[in-house]
Amino acid sequence: MHIRRQIFVKSPDCQKVVALQLDPAQSLLTLSGITSLLESSQRISFSACSITLDGKLLNGSTRIQVSKLPSVSMLTLFPRLRGGGGDGGATGAESRDCYLNMYAEKKPDKVDPNEQRLSKWLNCALSNEPLAEPCVIDLLGNLFNKEVLVHALLSKRLPKQFSYIKGLKDMVNIKLTPVAGSDGSSQDTTSAQFQCPVSGLEFNGKYKFFALRGCGHVMSAKALKEVKSSSCLVCHADVKDSDKIVINGTEEEVDLLRERMEEEKAKLREKKGVSKKSKNGAAVVADTGAKVAKRQIEDGNVNGNGITVKKFKAADKVPVNATKEVYASLFTSSKKKSDFRETYSCRSLPLGRN
Repeated sequence: MHIRRQIFVKSPDCQKVVALQLDPAQSLLTLSGITSLLESSQRISFSACSITLDGKLLNGSTRIQVSKLPSVSMLTLFPRLRGGGGDGGATGAESRDCYLNMYAEKKPDKVDPNEQRLSKWLNCALSNEPLAEPCVIDLLGNLFNKEVLVHALLSKRLPKQFSYIKGLKDMVNIKLTPVAGSDGSSQDTTSAQFQCPVSGLEFNGKYKFFALRGCGHVMSAKALKEVKSSSCLVCHADVKDSDKIVINGTEEEVDLLRERMEEEKAKLREKKGVSKKSKNGAAVVADTGAKVAKRQIEDGNVNGNGITVKKFKAADKVPVNATKEVYASLFTSSKKKSDFRETYSCRSLPLGRN
């Protein structure tokens, strides 16, 4: 005996309930069978709905035995949420690896240009510590704490970018003027600690500053331009254009400073070469003179006191009617060097013949 089973279908808007009668001879019930039956009889579209039967979600692989269903069941339709992106989740277009790599790649931190500018003007270019007296500047306009730079030179740990600094001759001691009310030793790295002693402009990178090689005073370009003078505006020492080193200049200004530095080093090498050559020449002349003097002493032309004495030669004073060669042979001073030597008993016979 077949039991009649009835399924009530609740619409997505929950405003309509439809009763569906199942065929008593039917043994299996599938999702596709239910949807085709409802679409043909009730003209309802299930493509955008999720379906549950007595609270159990149905999918394409679901198989339900009709004999196990109760006499009355409830089929509920739920509208599916349509995703359009923008909710922060994945769209399905990319793999999980792409999604994870998006967060795994560390983006570079943004550097505040103002902080970068202040760091160059307030901190040591080598240690990045705040500038503190005594301070120095190299020939390209970089600022250093002198103790840090000297220690790096002695320990031979100077970075390659500062390899042109070989010793104290390649750095200039500078005198920075603290801002009024400050001793110049503050650890605050957000505001200027020094200023121009003439114009009062802050030493913070907004204005161009020069360091004078002669006296070491640091002052703004504005002060040097407005007060035109061939001497320092602070100590009145003589200043030439070649004595001005622009601090933290542009690439073009640094290139000009580099050219000037190379020219100065080339002139210094040339000067050392000429001096060394002169010393070597004097040494050669002195050595040659000593050899000549020694030879003159040996020849008898110069005595031990350096007085020139003409050596006596018998051939120079030949008596009248005497033969020069015969007369000269009587004296050893006129004989040429040979292997014949005179003996004590006979001057005319050589050794081995007496």
